[in-house]
Amino acid sequence: MYFASRTDAGRRLASALAKYRFEDCAIIALSDGGVVVGAQIAAELHCPLMLLLMGNVILPGERDVLGVVDQNGGFTHNDMYSAGELEAFESEYHTMIEQQKLEQWKGIHALLGDGGILDESIAANRTILLVSDGIQNGVAVSAALNFLKSVHYTKVVTATPLATGKAIDVMQQASDESYALSTMRESFTPNHYYREDDTPSHEALIEILNTAILHWK
Repeated sequence: MYFASRTDAGRRLASALAKYRFEDCAIIALSDGGVVVGAQIAAELHCPLMLLLMGNVILPGERDVLGVVDQNGGFTHNDMYSAGELEAFESEYHTMIEQQKLEQWKGIHALLGDGGILDESIAANRTILLVSDGIQNGVAVSAALNFLKSVHYTKVVTATPLATGKAIDVMQQASDESYALSTMRESFTPNHYYREDDTPSHEALIEILNTAILHWK
């Protein structure tokens, strides 16, 4: 399935999530594009919208990310790799991996003062909706759940317009409920499925996060 834009996809996903309108929810976007999708859902469900800051660690010659660094400095490995593969990567690329982790953390740390960034206290005691514009491998979902381990929440729901078959498996195993409007091919990025690239600039992203409540319907 192709979408006109992330805004269009968000509206469609919001319709699929209508039953949560009367639950106490909080949306956590897992990507910049996920903020655009999540804004449409937040408007329909009347719930807060936040972004979990994450940065990818990628090894040379590998298509999938090795793992992600989150805004608390935690690191989550990509479960698509076996324990043996991860051990081999760590042995061969240890210095490179640690350098990338540090660089990603510095980039994340520079953004932590901006509004709309995930606040664990706002997520507490709510139904958590993890939202992305496209999930390729599921590591962002795993990282979000690791980040939320110290938070008491009611349940967690993953929702995205697009996901690969492997990612759907991760979503179903990791969350209480999951929603994916369409399956995407592993060889394509999410952007391939959007006719308009409406991924926001950083300034526009913060504006969306800080004004989401003004667009409740």
